[in-house]
Amino acid sequence: MLGSYASGPTLLSATSSQRLAASPIVFLRSLAFINFLGYAGWSALLHNFTIEQAHFGWFENGLAQTVREIPGFLAFTAIFWLALVREQVLAYLALLLLGLGITLSGLFPSLTGVLLTTLLMSMGFHYFESMNQSLQLQLLPKAEAPRLIGTVTAAAASAQFTAYGGLALAWWAGWHSYARLFLAAGLASMALTVMAIGCFGRFEGAVRQRKSVVLRQRYWLFYLLTFMTGARRQLFMAFGGFLLVKKFGYNVADMATLMLITTAANTALAPRLGRLVMEVGERRTIMIENIVLIIVFAGYATTWSALVAGILFVIDGVFFTLTLAQRTYFQKIADPADVAATTSVSFTINHIAAVVVPIAFGALGAINPALIFWIGTGIASVSLSCSFLVPRHPRQGCETVLAAVTPQPAE
Repeated sequence: MLGSYASGPTLLSATSSQRLAASPIVFLRSLAFINFLGYAGWSALLHNFTIEQAHFGWFENGLAQTVREIPGFLAFTAIFWLALVREQVLAYLALLLLGLGITLSGLFPSLTGVLLTTLLMSMGFHYFESMNQSLQLQLLPKAEAPRLIGTVTAAAASAQFTAYGGLALAWWAGWHSYARLFLAAGLASMALTVMAIGCFGRFEGAVRQRKSVVLRQRYWLFYLLTFMTGARRQLFMAFGGFLLVKKFGYNVADMATLMLITTAANTALAPRLGRLVMEVGERRTIMIENIVLIIVFAGYATTWSALVAGILFVIDGVFFTLTLAQRTYFQKIADPADVAATTSVSFTINHIAAVVVPIAFGALGAINPALIFWIGTGIASVSLSCSFLVPRHPRQGCETVLAAVTPQPAE
């Protein structure tokens, strides 16, 4: 009897573990957690590390951010690697490369060192994100995709919360070695990736994906929205945190605390924002996101308050979750066989402006940082205008509000 009693919970536990290992949503959440645990640690340290030890100014920061975005611009090349390995395998390899780049980041406090380690880290991050978003659209049902992607975003936010919290505690405890902090973040990412490889089974979409670059005329609005998102988002990513450090004197603990607040809010709100997309639709969601961004950019351009700037930083971080509406919009209008190829291409489109913006605007920031954010306000306004072209109920054959009145060419 005792043996029978003891084996019951063990069998139940084994069955439960197998069920979790075979769950696509658990798989997607886990990999998102690993990715952002490393990336958040790297990004939280970067601005202070480059200013204090590599002695970066606005131009050097812009150059580093441009280098960071080069792998994103080349993300379309991921489709060629898929001729050799599955998306899941490429995602694992990308996470290991991400961890290696982060591990090395603190060892080379110079412009050349930062550029090389940033390039390595970024290759892993952008290849992973391309595979991650493709797998989300293939593995998750359309009806539930916004809500489920919201939970994936929440998992990523919880990883950021963990990274920022750990860094803040380490800094307050007197552990001020950038090399050791980067090392801890990188090794943690690599170790968790190895665990994921051992735990999860095989995942792939039901429809065989095309292994070539795909550009379709009927996806033009998705491409345009993706481009505008990349342009305005890059302005904030490259210069939002940098402004807090350079102009308002935020230290590592301050930045980690601010990011901690942002990710705590995202952990709680991301699933709700996903449900908001399901309730109001992609069209209205994209409009809301851009209106908020206009307010944030204008605020950054005009404020002289460190507190207000910090609040705007948090608002931007929370509402960025709403960009998932662009992905679910594409999921509804796409040929299922186009998902992997188009996701890779969309990453490249997203980063066309990102490669040019940081270095060009870094020079502008040396003259007057407010100009950067006024231009961001203009870009968000154009993106808001484009959102009016998204149909209320997007689907194949109804990709834009113009589709009903414009003959669609054969492809």
